[in-house]
Amino acid sequence: MKNWKKLILVFVIAGVALIAYFGFNQPFLARLIVTIAGGVLAFSMLIEMIKTLRSGSYGVDLLAITAIIATLLVGEYWASLIIILMLVGGESLEDYANGRAHRALAALLDKSPDIAHVQKGDKVVDLPIDHVEVGSHLLIRPMEIIPIDGKLISEAVVLDTASLTGETKPNELVKGDLVLSGAINGNSSIQIETTVIAAESQFQKIVELVKETEKTPAQFVRLADRYAVPFTIIAYLIAAVAYFISGDPVRIAEVLVVASPCPLILAAPIAFVSGMSRSSQNGALIKNGTVIEKLAKAREIFLDKTGTITEGTIKVDSLKPIETVDEVELLQLVYTVEKSSGHILAKAVVEYAENKKVQPLKLTSLTEVAGLGVIGEIEGQEIKIGRSSFAFAPDNLNYETAFYVSKAGKYVGAVTFSDTLRPEAKETIAQMRKIGLEKITMLTGDNQLVADKIASTVGIDNVYAGLMPDEKLKFIKNAANRPVIMVGDGVNDAPALATADVGISIGVGSGTVASEAADIVLLQNDLRKVTTSIEISRDTLKIAKQAVMIGIIICIILMFIAALGVIPAVIGALFQEIIDVVSILYALRALRG
Repeated sequence: MKNWKKLILVFVIAGVALIAYFGFNQPFLARLIVTIAGGVLAFSMLIEMIKTLRSGSYGVDLLAITAIIATLLVGEYWASLIIILMLVGGESLEDYANGRAHRALAALLDKSPDIAHVQKGDKVVDLPIDHVEVGSHLLIRPMEIIPIDGKLISEAVVLDTASLTGETKPNELVKGDLVLSGAINGNSSIQIETTVIAAESQFQKIVELVKETEKTPAQFVRLADRYAVPFTIIAYLIAAVAYFISGDPVRIAEVLVVASPCPLILAAPIAFVSGMSRSSQNGALIKNGTVIEKLAKAREIFLDKTGTITEGTIKVDSLKPIETVDEVELLQLVYTVEKSSGHILAKAVVEYAENKKVQPLKLTSLTEVAGLGVIGEIEGQEIKIGRSSFAFAPDNLNYETAFYVSKAGKYVGAVTFSDTLRPEAKETIAQMRKIGLEKITMLTGDNQLVADKIASTVGIDNVYAGLMPDEKLKFIKNAANRPVIMVGDGVNDAPALATADVGISIGVGSGTVASEAADIVLLQNDLRKVTTSIEISRDTLKIAKQAVMIGIIICIILMFIAALGVIPAVIGALFQEIIDVVSILYALRALRG
């Protein structure tokens, strides 16, 4: 039974018991109701405790079970009922604080194509991807997601592979190249020949990686349980001494009632909920309380490049005209042709030219040559824009991402493109070091040259480039310093985000896969919110520990007093509620820091 349902049931039982006692003057019936309810709860807690002990961990449950049983045995059933209410209430609050469900796998499956267009003679038949055999010819229509890995049959294609590699620049392939599932086709229909079955395709591997991380979550001991062993030993010792001196078994119940671990169970979750609320107000949605604890202790962080350190949008970087052509003339030629083109980089050219107030020339014809570029006619002269060889560019030119341009058969210049660095990136990396993150690493699917350039600009020393999603995952799993943080924004980051102790998804427009796989979603597209969430988590953990310690110290003082027989069990249970209130009020400081 879920804890919130248990809480409702306990309130109903308490109401019935109170009515029986005060309304119908039936103390025996009230005692019977509470005793049965308390016995059932204690037994269910005992089963859970045994499971916990078998897994090699230890919690606060033993002391709570002992307190319930002791009060029932000596007839202090109202004290038992109060303990039950607070325990179930604390567990319900913890469930709320820990917001259970990640829907990363469901989001991935929604995005994953399940139908393939199979070419059979002159016909195209739609089949479930699981029924597609190796060697099948598939038709991929414009803007469709590649369903299965295969070899390109068409002459050329331009694909968007950002969801797989994180690279924002288009991936231009020619006949015979490998096409990976999960990539998005360009503006023309293509054909591929499948080289694997669907289950072995790249996108399905990402699904399986996330599924695996869901099945094997990282073990992390909650804050309250770390104080459980010493607190339980102290409580039992005081109860034993009290019984040894007095010879009265009621004295055991009186001690254990005030020793009930409610402050341990309540204080930390309330502090964490408060910290989560504060964090969301500061632009970072933390999905559960355990994440706060992990984030506060983290000393190592991994960051994706595209969309995380950079903005994830391709823009014109520079114009490279030859000596006899000026920049405006080169831009005019490219703008005139590309404003009518469907190329992925065309949008960046159009935006750049319009910002520069450049006027287009008259375009009389336009022809797209798949995989090579476009040919336009302006004022009777042929303009070629595309690959270096297509536009007659010199062999010594090798820009990272560029349009090469020729006019009337002669090379006239190039337009280079780059992913824009986030303006706050360098400042954020510096702040990460300042707050004690000892190791900062960039993981990217982009090429090494681009990755090194970005890393050196923002001040990151550790760089690993050309990585596929499963390779990023290995770095996370093998990290020496735990807990570890991963920051990313795309489908290709989902397995790493799910595997990391703390996964952080950045970008208001980030895909559902990344945001659902992550433990923290940045509500504002600002990398600085990563350090903000770390600082809030550290502050919250500090307050949670202080709140727990305040509760423990007051409990121990009251245990010594109860050992003298001064505090009856029911009064002790009420004192316990005062301790809870004090711990809760202190824990609520995490709302404001």
